[in-house]
Amino acid sequence: MTSRTVNLLDVARAAGVSKSTASDALQGSGRVAEATRVRVRAVAEELGYRPNSAARRLRRAGAGAVGLHLPATATRLDYYMNLAFGAVERAQEDGLDVVLLASRGAPGGRIASRVDGLLVIDPEAGDSAVPALLDAGVPVVTGERYLGPAAGPSAAVVCDNAASLTALLDHVAERGARHPALLAPAGSSAWATALRSTARAWGLAHGVEVALRTVPFAATPGEAEAATRELLAAHPAVDAVISAPDGSAPGVLRAAAALGRPVGALDGGDPGRALHGGTPRRAPDGGDPGVPPGGGLLVASCVDGAATRGAQPPVTAVDLRPAAYGRACAELLCDILADRAAPDTVRLHAWTLETRASTGRPS
Repeated sequence: MTSRTVNLLDVARAAGVSKSTASDALQGSGRVAEATRVRVRAVAEELGYRPNSAARRLRRAGAGAVGLHLPATATRLDYYMNLAFGAVERAQEDGLDVVLLASRGAPGGRIASRVDGLLVIDPEAGDSAVPALLDAGVPVVTGERYLGPAAGPSAAVVCDNAASLTALLDHVAERGARHPALLAPAGSSAWATALRSTARAWGLAHGVEVALRTVPFAATPGEAEAATRELLAAHPAVDAVISAPDGSAPGVLRAAAALGRPVGALDGGDPGRALHGGTPRRAPDGGDPGVPPGGGLLVASCVDGAATRGAQPPVTAVDLRPAAYGRACAELLCDILADRAAPDTVRLHAWTLETRASTGRPS
């Protein structure tokens, strides 16, 4: 059984002092009483604490910070704010500050002189700032993989986005949907790319076409409403709309209300109306199975948040656990800086499906 490496926080807790006091005591710096200095060093010796090479490098450089690069549209999205708070919380546990980088900030070399590592979240292949960040000469962790030209080695924390959209599509099919549609995010991020390709693959596997409507990566409810109106005008048989962008689902609900499409379970949520073996069942009266009975519409979202939970009705969504995701990204970077993980480590982040009234009664 491998024992966990003793870190500075362990020493501080055992000595009954703050982490900064423990650091000053061990380095012989700061205004620390001699008795405290002696006690901290004795505790460190007893616990077998050894400063790692990354920590020594941080002290020499004097940075003590990591950079956080978010998509340009992130400032108005609930998802990225929660992610950032999670990253800050985890980095501070290792004594690191988090510096939020401007979307069009300094070149990578200049940034590297001010931080010890970088978190690059949802990097777009078309974002001109990303290659310089990935090749800045400091450890990098990306939130989702970078699909652009390869740069220096980088670690990543990834979600199985194909599996999460598949779960949503399976769910609406089980609730009776025969003609699902996706408001798909534009852009070249791994998340956007995975959602578009998964929708096509699911449709081929089930013998139905998933109607795609491309919307901005950070589409507003107004943009989602307009896209849904256009979608339903062009494809009136659509009976389920999955909206990808964070916070956009209320726009789908508004469009449904304006068009007289009641949101919730189709035909009372009879599971017998779901897709079976890729073939829609014929309606009991022998009519067209492609026409939504009663004009009902199921609504779901690829990203959970305050907007989906507080909507009327509440919207079924994939909970990507953004605060935990931010923590996971920061933890991996801390582990790399402390030589506890290789610089190209990839870790998987788990998601959950939250079923709510917008797709009928939870299973």
